[in-house]
Amino acid sequence: MVKTRQWVLRNRATDQPILNGPDATFALITTETGVPNDGQVLIKTLCFSNDPSQRGWINAVTDNERLYVPLLPHGSPMPAYALAEIVESRTDSLDRGDLVRVWTGWSEYAVVDAQRCTKLPLLPNRLSPTHHLGALSITGLTAFFGMTDVAQATKDDVVVVSGAAGATGSMAVESLGADVCLNYKLSTFPEELAQVTPEFVNVYFDNVGGDILSLLFTCMARYGRIAACGAIVNYNHASNRSIGVKNWFEVVAMRLQIKGFVVKDYTARFEEALQVLMNALAEGKLKIDSEVEHVIEGDFENVPVVWMKLFTGANHGKLITRL
Repeated sequence: MVKTRQWVLRNRATDQPILNGPDATFALITTETGVPNDGQVLIKTLCFSNDPSQRGWINAVTDNERLYVPLLPHGSPMPAYALAEIVESRTDSLDRGDLVRVWTGWSEYAVVDAQRCTKLPLLPNRLSPTHHLGALSITGLTAFFGMTDVAQATKDDVVVVSGAAGATGSMAVESLGADVCLNYKLSTFPEELAQVTPEFVNVYFDNVGGDILSLLFTCMARYGRIAACGAIVNYNHASNRSIGVKNWFEVVAMRLQIKGFVVKDYTARFEEALQVLMNALAEGKLKIDSEVEHVIEGDFENVPVVWMKLFTGANHGKLITRL
C-alpha cells in the first residue's frame, strides 16, 4: 500500500475547464493505492499522454448515450495512457522494473490489472520511449487507420490534413510526407489553400471541424473522401452549438464521402498495425524524431495545466507530460 496523489474530477466543464478556485474542474487529493492481488501490479507513473478526447469525458452537457467512452464519474481520476514502471508485481508476465504502457489515470501510483499493461521494447536509434505514447501508440494508430482504412489515401491523391502540427495530424502527414505546410491563422489562408490545390482535394483528414471543414468543402474534388477524426474547435464550447459547418451543399454537388471514426473501432487490429509501424520504423520508411512529440517536464501539481495546452495551440506534435 502506497500513498499517492491524484487529480480527480470535481466539477464538469461546460466550456473551458477551470484550473483554480471553487469552480475548478479538477481537485488534487491524496489517497492510498491498496495492495495488488494476484494478476495485478503496482505501477509508478513516469509520463502521461495528453489527448483532446479526454475533454469529452468531463463534459457537463453531453448525453452519455452519444459518447464512445462513458462520462467520468465525479471524484474519479482523469483516465489517461501512461508510461509507468512496475514497482510490485503479482503476475508472471511482468517483473519489477519493467517499463510498460498502461491505461490508468492521473495518479502518481496505482494498482492495475496486469492485462492493462503492455511491456515495451527498446526502440532503435536511441529513440525516446515516450514515442510509445504517441507515434507507436493510439496516436499513430489513429493516423494509420484514418489514412489507410477510412480515407483510403493513395500516392496519386491530393491530401490535406488539418491540425498537422498536432499529434495525430503530424503522424498522418508523416505517413505520406508533406509538399506544402500552411498556417491557418493567416488571413490569406483560404487563398493560399486554393493556390496549392489547383486540381482540388481528393482526401481530407479532419482533426478540427468548424470553419476549416467548411472551407475544405469548397476545395474537394468530385467523389472526395473526408475522414472525420476530431473537432477540437468544439471541445471547449459545449454550451455553444453555433460552431458548426457551412457550405453543406458542396457535399451533395461533389458527391463527397464523409466518415467519422474512433480508433477503438479497430481494437482487434491494434497488434497487427503496431507491428506494421514498428517494421516501417526499422526499415527507415517511417521517420520518428523529436519533431513529432512535445515533451514537457512538469511536477505532478501541473498535470492539468500541461493538458490544457492542447486547446491553445501551444504544442507541436504529441503532447506528453514527463514527471
